[in-house]
Amino acid sequence: MDPCPFVRLIVESLALKLPQPTKPAGAGVYPKTTPCFCKLRLKNFPSQTALMPLSNGAGDSPPESSTSAAGFHLDAQMIRRLSGKPLTLCVEVYTGRVGRTCGVSSGKLVGSVQVNVDLGVSQTRPAVFQDGWMKVGNDQDKPTAKLHLMVRAEPDPRFVFQFGGEPECSPVVFQIQGNIRQPVFSCKFSADRSRSRLLSRVIRSLPPDFSNKNSGWMRTLAREKEKQRRERKGWMIMIYDLSGSPVAAASMITPFVPSPGTDRVSRSNPGAWLILSPHGFSVSSWKPWGRLKAWRERGPVEGLGYKFELVPESGPSNGIPIAEATMSVKKGGLFCIDKKVSGPSFSTSTSSRSPVKGFVMGSTVEGEGKVSKPTVQVGIQHVTCMGDAALFIALSAAIDLSMDACRLFSSKLRKELCRDEQDSSS
Repeated sequence: MDPCPFVRLIVESLALKLPQPTKPAGAGVYPKTTPCFCKLRLKNFPSQTALMPLSNGAGDSPPESSTSAAGFHLDAQMIRRLSGKPLTLCVEVYTGRVGRTCGVSSGKLVGSVQVNVDLGVSQTRPAVFQDGWMKVGNDQDKPTAKLHLMVRAEPDPRFVFQFGGEPECSPVVFQIQGNIRQPVFSCKFSADRSRSRLLSRVIRSLPPDFSNKNSGWMRTLAREKEKQRRERKGWMIMIYDLSGSPVAAASMITPFVPSPGTDRVSRSNPGAWLILSPHGFSVSSWKPWGRLKAWRERGPVEGLGYKFELVPESGPSNGIPIAEATMSVKKGGLFCIDKKVSGPSFSTSTSSRSPVKGFVMGSTVEGEGKVSKPTVQVGIQHVTCMGDAALFIALSAAIDLSMDACRLFSSKLRKELCRDEQDSSS
């Protein structure tokens, strides 16, 4: 498998030093606890916001504490488009709180700085474009604030995969490299229909007039069928290599059920998946690699909340949190594991237990009701064999299917996801 070229632009070591007032200032003027933040702007990319601590160090010594931004990821197409062209990173500095109050921005603009970036250099080796303090603004007559930051770029090659269809439709998974699409995996989605088949056989075996004489039992069966409609369980997706051997799986281990009195899966009672890898030489023996929990968040913007944990040798009860966030159920988003930002180190269980930092994976997720063919990116340092890549494919399928599993229970799922109901009614 050959990776695709990527470049990662990193903005870190962020800190702000505000000018000292020339005379005693009133309460609330540049106190040490003033919240500060910055907005990072790069052409053709959404802006990013990062919090910054205040620095009180003397001279141009490094800041006592600092923060990092999420950074920017440039794929092969973007690199080709921007290579040889001037690229400028603009950093706008604000004091005050992030967000808006009564429709007005809560932050006050202090000034901005610009850093020139050369992508031609960073495609093959790491490059540093800025490291140290920069004056914020161009006013020569007044004391100015200073911003400390490091801007650097490094090659970040990744394997890119794409589902040929929606995960519940059991598609082929392709590896993408430029204009080449090569099949590397196949998927098989299944739902647990054993209870529904049993109910169907019982109902079909009853005499024609049984419902009139035994309405009580029929009501019991109806309640059982209604209970099944109030829980989404038993979903599973298997990942196979080209030889037909199973190499990974995602299995729903905790049903997605609505909280009492509601039609939504709550954070207090999430559904969960286990991401599994084959163990030993038996295809029936599986070992847990990770656990994904998902739920539906309330708020002005409905969200899909999720939390992913690695399962250590000691078992699922001692999971190591790796990623936790919320994405819009209307617009979808990106499920991402990126250990340059924060959190513990990542390790792959199929190849090595040694911790590895850096970009791990990213997977696109479409919003509710939209056709979803997830695109999956995986950092090359986390893939030493096809089995490693298959685990990320299974995880991508699980987060995509969670968008459906967390739909309001007043909404109807597509037929591939509710075959049990179809079987019981046929």
